Amino acid sequence: MKLDPLLTKAARYSRRGYYGKAIRLLEPEVLRYHDSHRFYYILAVSCLYSGDFGGAHTYFRRCRELKMQDSQTLLGLAALHVRRGETDRAVELYLEVLDLEAASTHPSKSAIRLAKRGLAVIRKYGEKEALSAWLETGALKKLYPPLPPLPRSIRSGFFFAFAAVLSIAALAGLGIYTKLLPNPFPSSNRVARPGMESLILNDTELKSVVKTTGSFRYVLTQDQVLKSYERAKALFSDFRDEAAKVEINRILESNASDAIKAKANLLLSYTVTPGFNTLKDNYSYLEVQKAPYLYRNVVVRWKGMAANIQQSDRSVTFDLLVGYDMKTVLQGIVPVVLPFAATINQDVPIEVLGSIVIQGEGTIALRGIAIHQAVALPQAEEQK
Repeated sequence: MKLDPLLTKAARYSRRGYYGKAIRLLEPEVLRYHDSHRFYYILAVSCLYSGDFGGAHTYFRRCRELKMQDSQTLLGLAALHVRRGETDRAVELYLEVLDLEAASTHPSKSAIRLAKRGLAVIRKYGEKEALSAWLETGALKKLYPPLPPLPRSIRSGFFFAFAAVLSIAALAGLGIYTKLLPNPFPSSNRVARPGMESLILNDTELKSVVKTTGSFRYVLTQDQVLKSYERAKALFSDFRDEAAKVEINRILESNASDAIKAKANLLLSYTVTPGFNTLKDNYSYLEVQKAPYLYRNVVVRWKGMAANIQQSDRSVTFDLLVGYDMKTVLQGIVPVVLPFAATINQDVPIEVLGSIVIQGEGTIALRGIAIHQAVALPQAEEQK
């Protein structure tokens, strides 16, 4: 488990019973930890144990959006459904936990035990009046998922990592020695991307790097043009195509010579469109808004809510309310065109992978490559 001082402190508070302190510590950091399942789990269980059932339901729902098949999250949601008398939904979740653990290579005995306990409670106190009487005893806490675990100490983590590195190094060395593994050290073993040899600037191109006349968005010196071009090549060589595109755009929008721009366009033609799992460099809406022309055709991954959806058999258009997936901060509104059919739920947060299109006067739009939208969950109950 990765060490994070804030989350470690919050988990320690929660485990000591200082649930309010954990909640006050974490809630101001919601935007910062927007994609952290552990963050939301600590918040959820802290709310649950403190009696803030509305907050617990909201944060457990976010946990499930981030990690659909997590037994502890399902147990938390199931306990809340039991409290609300929604036993059918609780049974579904408990059975889902048992299925998950049965299929796991490392099943959690505590999760199985809690799921079976929850099913036993529902069987015994299934009637509304009997369940209400059982809830009044405070026994619901017996169905709560465990408090957040603390990560290993830095010292134990260090020794574990050190031992692991030694073991891996020994095995790798043996593999290289026996030629079962390739030697990673000789430069000849490094995978070169196709087209690199055609990107080398010749003497003629190096003699005329910049133009002195014309209208340009960026005015660069000869050294700046060459540094930007070499950086684009280096990023491309490291398979960081989107970062390379930023440098390419800097050249194309500058006073660089036509020959240098031709080489930059050639480099651009070699770049590959990434997917959700292969995008290495992601630029925020605020970064792009400051200098949109640097990010033309750059692929980004932005989250928000969809509005003004228009669907057809071959395409979908909508406005992406960037950053509004938590319905707290709206960074901006970006038109999106998906050149494929898709079903979009405007009530559920959406994540769009798309390339940036510059429209009139530098406004930003996205041409969609792929979308991801979590399954909608029941709305959180109001605090009581």
